[in-house]
Amino acid sequence: MSATAETPPRLRDALRHVLLHLVTPLLMCLGMGLAYMGAFVTPEPNDMPVAVVGSGQQTQVLAQNIKDKAGDALDVRTLADREQAVDALKSLDIAGAYVPDAKSPELIVATAGSDMSATAAQKLFTPMAAEQGLPLKVTDVAPPVEDDPTGQGLFFLLVAVSIGSYASVAVLGAAGAGLRMRARAGLVVGVSFAVSLIGAALAGPIFHLAHHGLWGVWAMAWLYAAGILFIGLGLHTFLKRWTTLAMMVLFVMLNFTTSGGLFKPELQNGFFGSLHAFWNGAGFVEGIRSHLYFGGQGLGQHVWTLAGWLVLGLLVVTVAALWERRHRPLPAPATARHAARGHEREAHEAQEAQEAQEEEMEESVAV
Repeated sequence: MSATAETPPRLRDALRHVLLHLVTPLLMCLGMGLAYMGAFVTPEPNDMPVAVVGSGQQTQVLAQNIKDKAGDALDVRTLADREQAVDALKSLDIAGAYVPDAKSPELIVATAGSDMSATAAQKLFTPMAAEQGLPLKVTDVAPPVEDDPTGQGLFFLLVAVSIGSYASVAVLGAAGAGLRMRARAGLVVGVSFAVSLIGAALAGPIFHLAHHGLWGVWAMAWLYAAGILFIGLGLHTFLKRWTTLAMMVLFVMLNFTTSGGLFKPELQNGFFGSLHAFWNGAGFVEGIRSHLYFGGQGLGQHVWTLAGWLVLGLLVVTVAALWERRHRPLPAPATARHAARGHEREAHEAQEAQEAQEEEMEESVAV
């Protein structure tokens, strides 16, 4: 009789427990769909900077005609000569430069900066040459290495380092819950060092994305990984099992889509394009891209972006450490009764911590 009466409440509790934990993967499904499809499905030029090369009135008229037809899709400027156009491409100021010519019109691009932007520029200017009945000559002044012909290997390096970082947060937050924040922060330093070494190995001896400057790649990978790990460690104090979802939003949904690894901001809408200016994934991809292909052009800004996220992580961890210290339970009086209650509470807390750890580990592995 009592067993029958107790079954429905237990069943309701079990169902409530399962349904509550299903919220996280369902929100991940919705968030990933909105982020990836919103950022990648329909790439269109949005103030994409291009140049027409020449100094005469005819060049000005051509540039104005292109601007009038394209509207807000293009930011059209003129450059006096081909040398200035090459400098602008290597400074990542433009996506392509069109050199009008009665016999052999030319498009100059830098595919290491963005293969997709170079392709978009080629689609734009090829019909113009075709109107003259001439083929368009395409010159690439900054190609990626042969081992990474599309230049998108840096994006997948970002994915690898990101997963190693945010998946480790679940382990450090749950399995390390019994450790003081100082000890967990020390583990973060070690884990970030390991993740960055793996990233450097992938970029260098394994897939040969970096034919030089591998120490610089490692340094940026460490800054990037440490920033994610410290932010995640601090957030876990407050969010607990919701930390995995928060990390997915910050460092997958908003991070991968705004990194510029697949589409530069000039091929995305204003929301994703604006985040590219300061998000850490963009700092990582653009920093390594600048370091490997463009002689360090703008590298300092990207390194400061990564350093800023690391400082943010240290601040979050500091706040979490102070909160934990303030809310740490006082030791129970040394009486048999209180000792028994203390042991019971410790066992209950240990069971809850174990369950939380298993849930977070399952969620991070599933992702």
